[in-house]
Parts: sequence; structure tokens; C-alpha cells
Amino acid sequence: NFLPSRTMDYQQKLAEKLTILNERGNGVLIRMNYIKKICADSKLRPSFLTDKAMEPAIKYINKKFPNIDFRGNNNNLTNIQRQKSDILGATSSYYDSFMDVIEFRDHVYELLNTIDACQCFFDISLNFEFTKNYLDLIITYTSVIITLSRIDDKKVLVGMFNCAHEMTNGCSDPSYPRLGQMFVEYEHPWKKLTEEFGPHTRSVTAALLSLKMVYPRRNLPAEQWRSAQLLNLLNAPATMMDPACCDTMACEYLPLDVMERWIIIGFLLCHNSLNSNQASLELWKMGLRSGIYLTLIRDEVLNIHKVSEDLLDSFKGYHKRIADIKECREHVLANCGAMHRERRNFLRGALKELCKVLEDEPGLLGPKALFVFMALSFSRDEVLWLVRHSENMPKIKMPEDYNDNQMAELLFCMEKLRGLMKKHSHVVQRYHVQYLAQFDALLLNDTIQNMYVCPEEESVLFSSFVSTLSALSIKQVENKEEFDFRALRMDWLRLQAYTSVAKALLPMKDYTDLPKVMNLIQFHTRMVDSLEDMLHETSELSILCFYPRVFEKMFNQSSEEMPMKRYLMSFPLACSHFSQCAHTLCPEEVSVILITTCCLSLCVTFLDQIAKQTSGVMLEICAEQRNLNDQLLPKHCAETISAARHRKQKKQLPKNKEVQKEKPGAESLRKNRIIETNMDKLHLTLTELSSSYTLCTDFTVFNHIVVPTEFLLSHLEMRLSEIILKMINYNQTTQEIARPTDLLAGIRTYTTSLHNLSCYINVDITRLMKNVLLQQTQPLDSNGGPTITHLYTTWYLEALLRQASGTLIVHCPTMQCFVSQTTDSELTFRAEEFSDVSELQALAELIGPYGMKFLGENLMWHITSQVSELKKMVIENMDVLVQMKNNFDKPEEMTILKKRLTVIHTSIILWGLKKKADWICFLVEPFKMLSFYMISQVTLNVFELASAAGLKCNIDPDLVVAIRNMKTDNTSSEEEHKISRLLLIYIAVSLPILALDPNSFYNQVHGGHNNNIHCLATAINQLAAAMFTVQNKNIEQQLKEFLLLASSTLLQLGQNVEKVEVKNRESVYLLLDMIVEESPFLSQDMLESCFPYVLLRNAYREVHKAFVITVT
Repeated sequence: NFLPSRTMDYQQKLAEKLTILNERGNGVLIRMNYIKKICADSKLRPSFLTDKAMEPAIKYINKKFPNIDFRGNNNNLTNIQRQKSDILGATSSYYDSFMDVIEFRDHVYELLNTIDACQCFFDISLNFEFTKNYLDLIITYTSVIITLSRIDDKKVLVGMFNCAHEMTNGCSDPSYPRLGQMFVEYEHPWKKLTEEFGPHTRSVTAALLSLKMVYPRRNLPAEQWRSAQLLNLLNAPATMMDPACCDTMACEYLPLDVMERWIIIGFLLCHNSLNSNQASLELWKMGLRSGIYLTLIRDEVLNIHKVSEDLLDSFKGYHKRIADIKECREHVLANCGAMHRERRNFLRGALKELCKVLEDEPGLLGPKALFVFMALSFSRDEVLWLVRHSENMPKIKMPEDYNDNQMAELLFCMEKLRGLMKKHSHVVQRYHVQYLAQFDALLLNDTIQNMYVCPEEESVLFSSFVSTLSALSIKQVENKEEFDFRALRMDWLRLQAYTSVAKALLPMKDYTDLPKVMNLIQFHTRMVDSLEDMLHETSELSILCFYPRVFEKMFNQSSEEMPMKRYLMSFPLACSHFSQCAHTLCPEEVSVILITTCCLSLCVTFLDQIAKQTSGVMLEICAEQRNLNDQLLPKHCAETISAARHRKQKKQLPKNKEVQKEKPGAESLRKNRIIETNMDKLHLTLTELSSSYTLCTDFTVFNHIVVPTEFLLSHLEMRLSEIILKMINYNQTTQEIARPTDLLAGIRTYTTSLHNLSCYINVDITRLMKNVLLQQTQPLDSNGGPTITHLYTTWYLEALLRQASGTLIVHCPTMQCFVSQTTDSELTFRAEEFSDVSELQALAELIGPYGMKFLGENLMWHITSQVSELKKMVIENMDVLVQMKNNFDKPEEMTILKKRLTVIHTSIILWGLKKKADWICFLVEPFKMLSFYMISQVTLNVFELASAAGLKCNIDPDLVVAIRNMKTDNTSSEEEHKISRLLLIYIAVSLPILALDPNSFYNQVHGGHNNNIHCLATAINQLAAAMFTVQNKNIEQQLKEFLLLASSTLLQLGQNVEKVEVKNRESVYLLLDMIVEESPFLSQDMLESCFPYVLLRNAYREVHKAFVITVT
């Protein structure tokens, strides 16, 4: 009878079934949790559950479930009848999910009964995988049932599906009775579960009691960890290179919360052993003292004391156990928070030291790999404990024990260890390949040889193990071959099942050396082919995705602590773990908002906050540097020069003189280095924040590649744009604005300071500044806000140009800028401080070619609009102007026509011409400083090239384009030419009227007239050249005609005997000479032929008499 029993053990396939059912059970559990979340969320809840028309049907189904009368004339189900197809489609997935629970339950029942029939032996320290899979299956099944019982709408979902199914197909779904019966049975899930597991008490208790050595060793206080030098590689230097190993390798990094779930839930299911076995009671009480909550799945928790008390209170003979539960709860409230706080403090220091040692000597990752996984597992246990207890914090006197403002450091060290293992995975792989081939294979072979009994089937598996390990070589690692030991590990799990059943020929409990060697081999193979899986098993923190409030709270608390700022990057990096919690049985959980949006939003929030803090500190440093640099600007040296002059002349400073300020650089002199300045604090903060960016350059969150430095650059770009606008200091009311040179100096200081950031973080500051400044060359930035180009264009057109129209600002050819006149109405700015060559060069550098083009286009729009007005006036007075042209050599008739013209808007014409002339000079003069070659060609295309290079052209190509684009009312080219000629005549005959203006006086200091009429010289030449170029007419001939007419009218001015009219006659004469000097088409010979040179000479002498030159 032994052989059939032996064959039956192999055919049971316990190992395969445990593996498959555990994976399937996790998927079903996640799906139940997903359904619970969906139904509880008002935004994601199925629409038919929120439809008011369905309320009668929902109430009826809940009341009558599972015995619902679908065929009667029931008015409550009328709306289901109307929407039966939609409801059937909407509820089918939920119905199928609940059917998965029944199917899973049936398979679990069958397997547990088979295991009991085989009288399997369980010991976590020997058949680790077999025992772990067995306990995991029990806890997974219990969690599925508990989560199912928490779905409030399960009856409605199943009842509506079956109702719609019967209305559609004429019969109920075949599985509905069983499903309905299951819902009724599990109304009180714990009571039903304890009944189900009564027959399995022996096996479950035996498996749990195998933890009595492992769990207490893992659940020690920090003081004992510290005294035992846990995770310390430096306490025994002589053994530093020795491999870290023990008889229970996998137990050393087994998650603590997993063991606590096994113990607490397992003993609740088999509560009889608590009264009959003292060891069970002690282990259970130890689990109850570990905390208040246990995780079922995701953020679903179990209040262990409440559940235990409610369950045991329903049975007789458990009064002492209830007292134990209350005592354990009091112990948790009094001591547990402080104990875990001390554990976290210990782990922070231990992990930091471990990181430093392994970072310095990565070769130790091979022999000390176990230490890394122990450190990760211990740290993960503490993080998860704090998270689930912070979310459901009990009312205690010491709430600070459930808050940790140094969590960032622990997470950072965990990520650092993970990164080291991934970076040096080849080191770990190389070491363990040699270990497996040269030690483990020999040790296993010796162990097999020393066994008294080895059945044929087991012998075949052991032989395959030895041959597989012996065939390994270091060349495979060097050739980067893929290793896969999953088959070997599965065979070992099968062997555990074969040798753990009763009456096995090779009973594992009699040959304890064999499982110890195989557990060691199992660990070593995982180091070779599944290092990522090991890291996931010991350090994944995907549970944080389901506790966003706690996670954000931890981040905020850490970000307020200066020493923690260097570790803040661990929070967004932890979001990369969230994708690992997805399961193939519930893809909707990832696609729906529950996970993807949550983790991405958390990651973005954290990176935004870190970038915001870093950019804020960096820009504060830039602002400080700008203030220091501002003190070195030439405008601040007047006080120093004045004080030096008084000292040289041995004069006392005025009494009202302020105390001399400290010279720039005085802030760097310190008598005591202990005293921290603001810059010291800022640089320290920047160093701490920048250190967090060294953790990783990029990481992936749900197929999104996240680059932390890009968030920093984005914040810097946004803040810099705001700062630049503030530096401009534009006030539209008072028309105040910063000088371009001051703004440029400030931006250069910011740029220089920002380049220092690249010493801390690998960021491209050059690209950042190009992006920021390129936006400033456009009228609007990327956010639709104003820019440097917009503000300065507005200011120069509305403030400077408008004031230049009057007499408050004049163009000064001597200084090549505009200057403010000293008048009663003082300006809020000095024109010379904004219009000299250095300021305009600074402006051109700030706004670039695009900005200058925008400025030029706005200027040209003003010019063309005024030219259009002038043409309208010419058309209105065309007859008069034609008579003037024909009779310019008849003084009597010219005098009559000139008087008539005086009435026709003379002031408007001169105002428009002066305004545009000022700006033509403004554009031409600054570009002269940029000239570096000369153009000899005279074609318009060459002029466009020369103009783009900043050279002065005989014909302004931009003005030509602007005039060509002016709208005309179907006027012929000949008519346009006639209007242009008459416009010049209009200007020529109006020149004498300028003598009536008292401000037409020529100012020798400025090199121009006090009312800017000297700008008419440039305006007339450029406007005439542009108009006649567009019309393809001879420019020189037209200007000669203008010169003859202008000379005639000015000569008639000298014949006037009224002194009032000829007050500024000489100054107006000089205007004629300026027109010829500015023109490339006119010459002095032409002028002398129509205007006596003696008049010009006398005019220059008269205007210079008014100025007395004094030399001191």
C-alpha cells in the first residue's frame, strides 16, 4: 500500500496549487477592494446606483435578497425592465468578480483538505516556501472574505444582474443561488470563517508555532538592535569579507507585518489553540502588542483588538483572553509608538553608515547582500507601520510618536541602497555565480552523499540541482548571459511538498541539513537572476499611494527641517514604486483615477515643492548678489568722489551730510566666523536642497519619465520672468521705468549667480537664460504676460516720444541723445538717461532683433499714420499748393498763399514731422556704433542688408516698405507722385512759419534747435527718398525742386520788416544748411546756387553770439 500512497503525494501537486492559488487570490482580493472603492466613491459609483428612479428597485432587492420575485407584477422592478440591457452590461463584470470569489473559495477548501489529509509538516525555518505559501493562502482567503463583507452594494449588484438576466433570458443565472447563499453565510464573516477552519486547527497552529523563534527575534526594541550591532559592517573588520549567511536566510528579511497577519488572523481562525496551547497564547499576545491595525489590502485595515474582542466575546470560556486583549491594547497605546520611533532613529543611522561603507567599497555588496535586504525590509516595516497608524491615529497623550519629521532621511537611505544594488548588480551577480559553482554545488553534493535514504524521484531532482550549479562559470557573467533559476526554485518547492507529507521516504524534519543548504542556495540564485524581485519584495512602498494624506504630511514635515532638505527627493522617487502594486486581474484599478492620477499628482506636487524651495533660495542669493553688484555701479561713486575731494581740499563735510556708508565689500569682513550672515544661511539651504537632486537624474512613474531638474528649470524660468518685470519697475501712472543699462546689469548678475547653480546640480543654465530672454524679445511671454519688449516699446512711444513732441525733451546731436529741458513742469525722468548710445545698446541687447523689429514696426505705424494725415491735408489744399509751385519766384503771390497756409493746421503738420523725425534719428544714431564695414552699392536689396547690420543708408528700406504698404483709395501712381511733390512743397513753404516759434532758437550746446526742428533735416530726406523710391522717380530732382522752393520762401523771410516775425530767422536759415548736410542727394553747390552762403555765415555768427565760452 505504500507505493500508491507515494504516487498520490506526487499527483497532489501541492506546490503548484499553492503557487497558483496565492497569485489568483491576490488578484481576487485586489478586485474586491477595487469594487468596494468604486461603490463608495460618489464620482466613480455606477450610474444606475445613483439614479433616483432606481431607488425603489434597490430598496426592494436589499430587502428581499436573495429570494427576489422577478416574475410577479412588481412595480419596484419596472425601471430595471426598461433598462435591462444596460444594467446587464454594467453589472456583468461585478457579477463575474463575485463568481471568482466562489471559485477561489472552492479551490482553497479542496487544497486545505488535501493538505490536512496528507498531514503535512510545516516549519518556517526548514520548508520556508511551503510554509509561507500555506500561511499566505489562509490570510489571502480570509482577507477576500472580509473585504467582500465590507462591500455594501454587493447584494444590489448581484440582484440587479440576475433580475436583468431573467428579464432578458427568461431564467435566472445558474450560479445565482450559490452566490446568494454565500452572501448570506458571510453576513458575519469571522464567525463563519472560524467554523470553516476548525478542522484545520492542527496544521495552522503547527505552521504558526514555527514562528516562535523567528518573530520574537525580528520584533526586538531598538536598544537590543543597538547592543547587537545590527547591520554594522565595521564592528568586526577581520570578518568584513566573510559572507553573511545563516540557517534561516529568507526569514531574516521576511516582512514583519506579514508575520503579524499570520499570527493574529491565524489564531483568530483557530482560536481553540489559544486556550489549549500556552505557546500559541504567548505568540498571539506578542502579535497583539505590535500595534492596533493590520493591513488587509491597500488601505483596508483591521482593528485587531476590536475584532478579536468582538469575536471571542461571542464564544464561551474566553473571558481571560478578552482580558489579555485589553491588556495588550493598553500596552500598545502606552509603549508601541515610542518603540517604533526609536527603531526608526536607529535605522536612520544604521542605513546611513551602511550606505557610506557600500558606496565606498561596492565589492562588499556580494558577501553582505543579506545585510542590504535586511536593512531594506526592517526600514519598510517601520514605514508601513507608521503610515497605517498615522492614518488611523488612536487618541493618546503622545501623538508626536505617530509623526516623523525625519522620514525623508529613512526613505532616502532606502532609495540609496536600492540604487547601489542596481548600479552594482554585476558585482553581486559575479560573486554569487562563483559562490554557487564553487561552494554551494559541492556542499549540496556532500549533503546528499551523507543521507541514508534518497528515493529515486528526489535523487533525480538533487542531481539536477548539483549539475545545474556546477555548470555555472564566470564567463557567463562576462558574456552577459541571461540566468534563470526559476525552474530550480520551483523544483525545490516541489521537494519541500514531497518531503513534508506524512510517511515520506525522505522526511524533511529528519534531515535538517538539507533544507538549510537549499535555503542558502535559493537565496544565492535569487541574487543572480531576480535581484529586482528581491528589491521589490523587501523595499517596495506602493502602499503609500493609498495614503496620500499621510504621505504629503510626511513630506511637509520633512521639508520644514533644514537637515532633511537634502533627502526630500526620496518622496517623489517613492512614487515610482506605485506601478508595482498593479495586478493583471484588475487592470481597471490602474487605468481609473484610483492609482495613476493619484501617484502622478503626488509626484508632481513633491517635485514642484522641492523645485519651488530650490528656485526660491537660488533667486534670493541672486537678489543679494544683485544688491552687492548694484553698489559697484558708476552711479553710486559720486558720494565717494565728493568725500575724496573734500579731504583733498581739507574742507569739512556739510553738517547735513549723512554719515558715510560702508564701502562695497565691507560685508565680507568678519571678526567672528561663528556669526552667520543671511548669505551663509541661503548657501547652506541651497547646498542641502541641491544634494537631493543627486539621488537620481530621472525615474519612471507609470510609463512617464520624470526628470526632477526640468521641474527646477521650469520654476526658475517662471520666477525669472516675474523678477525681470519687477526689475523694470514700470509705473504706467508716473511713467517711471528702470534704465536699460541698470536692467541689463541686473540680468547679468542674475545670470552669473545662476551659473553657480550648475556647480551643485547638473542643469543647463545657458538654455534656461536663452529661453527666458528669448521670451522677453516677444510682445507677450508664454503665459500671455507683458515682456521687456512690450514695456519698453510702450514707454519709449508713449512717454519719451510724447514729451519730445513739445519742448520738454529735445534731440541733442552733440550728445547723440535726447535731453530734458529745464522747465517749470519737471519730468519724472531725464531723457538723456534713457536715450544715449549706451542705453540704446543695452536696450538692443535686452530685446534682441525680434524686439527691435517690434519696436521698429510700432514706430513705422506711427510714421505712416502721420504721413497719411499729411497726404489728406495736401489733397484738401491741392489747388493752393499747385499755385505756390508755379509762382514760387513771385514774392507777392507767395506771401498771400503763405498766409492762407498758416491757417490750415500748420501746427499739426510740424508736430507730426517733428515727432517722426526724432524717432528716425533715434533709430539711425545708435546703429552707427555697430557699423564695421561700408556698403558701396545703392540698390534697395543692399540697403536692406546694410540696415539689418545697423548701417546708415541713403534710403531707409523699412520706411520704403511701410510707405509701399500704405492703403490708398485706388489712387494712380501719377497721382501719388503729384501728392508727394506737393507734400514737399507744403513743407517748403511752411519753413518760414517756424521763425514765429520762440523755441525755434538754435542751441549751440545741444547742436540743435530748442523745439527739435533740426530733426526736420533727417525727416525730409528720409521721407522724400522713401516716397520717390516707391514711385520709381528721381530723388535728386525732387529734392532740388524742394530746395529751390524752400530757399525762395526763406529769402522772402529776410524781406520782412516786422521784428516779431524774424526773431529766429537766423536759426531757421541753419535748418536749410542741415537739410543739405544730411542729404546724400544734395550738395553745397546746389544750395549756394539758390541761397547766398553769406546769409548762412552770418546766421551761424548770430546764433553763436548768444553763448559765452568760459574756460576754468
